[in-house]
Amino acid sequence: MIEVTTFEGQTVALFGLGGSGLATAKALQVGGANVVCFDDNETRVAEAAAAGLKTQDLKTIDWSGVSALVLAPGIPLTHPVPHWSVDLARNAGVEVIGDVELFCREHRKLCPEAPFIAITGTNGKSTTTALIAHLLRELGLDVQMGGNIGTPVLELDPPRPGRHYVVECSSYQIDLAPTLDPTVGLHMNLSSDHLDRHGTLENYAAIKERLVAGAKVAIVGVDDRLSSMIADRLELARKPVCRIAGERELTDGIYAHHGRLIEAHDGAQTEVALLAGIDSLRGDHNGQNAAAAFACLRALEIPADQIAAAMKSFPGLHHRMEIVARTGRTLFINDSKATNADAAARALASFDRIYWIAGGRAKAGGISSLDEYFPNIAKAFLIGEAAEEFAKTLDGHVPYAVSGTLTQAVQDAAAEAAEDGAEEIAILLSPACASFDQYANFELRGAAFVDAVRALPGGGNTQEVA
Repeated sequence: MIEVTTFEGQTVALFGLGGSGLATAKALQVGGANVVCFDDNETRVAEAAAAGLKTQDLKTIDWSGVSALVLAPGIPLTHPVPHWSVDLARNAGVEVIGDVELFCREHRKLCPEAPFIAITGTNGKSTTTALIAHLLRELGLDVQMGGNIGTPVLELDPPRPGRHYVVECSSYQIDLAPTLDPTVGLHMNLSSDHLDRHGTLENYAAIKERLVAGAKVAIVGVDDRLSSMIADRLELARKPVCRIAGERELTDGIYAHHGRLIEAHDGAQTEVALLAGIDSLRGDHNGQNAAAAFACLRALEIPADQIAAAMKSFPGLHHRMEIVARTGRTLFINDSKATNADAAARALASFDRIYWIAGGRAKAGGISSLDEYFPNIAKAFLIGEAAEEFAKTLDGHVPYAVSGTLTQAVQDAAAEAAEDGAEEIAILLSPACASFDQYANFELRGAAFVDAVRALPGGGNTQEVA
């Protein structure tokens, strides 16, 4: 745990007692702050009290003596309307911050020279975060990984010289971190997402930009227009910027091209790593992920050949283009994390013959933007609330069946794929939807896919690879 001592002897209000909120409250309390916690969920309040934390309805406290409101990332700060605790804090002139901001303050206080890599982006940030941490560990370095991925940031070990922090940051966390100042800031990409929390795409983009604007070195993906504009603005502000790409060639920066990583300087191009044959880094989107990770380590002055060697052992992440089994020529791919069309596009572009399982709770725009990948789809198997809407989009373009449930879709897809003579076949769960109509989260949906694959007739002959 990182003890938050920057509020020692001061009163801090905290709202939101989920995993990261509870960890933050404990870190503040151990660091000497007088923490007053609350949540709209009575069970969470009771659990916090049982853990020895002070709980009180924040509507009843004296805000004149409060130094800060620490807000859990899932609590609305601005849209659709600010949470009532935010209104109370602002009316009293109290700053509203989050756990990443507290981490930044402790990092600056305890050991600012400890390398701190912060990663954001609409898609790919979790895989890239895990890849960066893997590479650093493979090179024998002391690594702490957390934030929006896995471990809450304040549950990591305290900063010390030589300890490397690899922290995934959601837009919600960045919005609550006004002094975010990583050693290396990485922004991957931008597409329409979380607009219910940020109002407009422009607001969402501006929040993402804060992460790289505050960094000593900025690494920016330029495969989309808005992100490319971010890189241009940073460069005009004389910020050190490295551009990365997975879908285009660059004259300066690091990009992926036909399974190779290329480092370019003033138009001179040098191959620095070979990605072909690394299943966990398959596809153009993983090319961008690999370029991003490579650029981060290069910014830390780690030799290119050492980075390239360490990439070969990267196992990938669960639920993100995860090859969970093979049966002969057929791959079973768990890409449950693809909760929007842009994320699903990355998977659909990675295989030539796909039996696609899609659906769930649809997001704005549906799957109409995926039409360029329709030729890769042998047949779609639709599930959940979005089945009817997706069927209308696919009608006349892609053969489809409404399977309804994930288990049925796996059975239907496997039966039809068994009759396909293609050289390689992918049965791909890449839903392009949220999971909430049938599953509490994408992880449970992905686990259900794996269970359904294992339950297939003849499953004992399936080579499980994850």
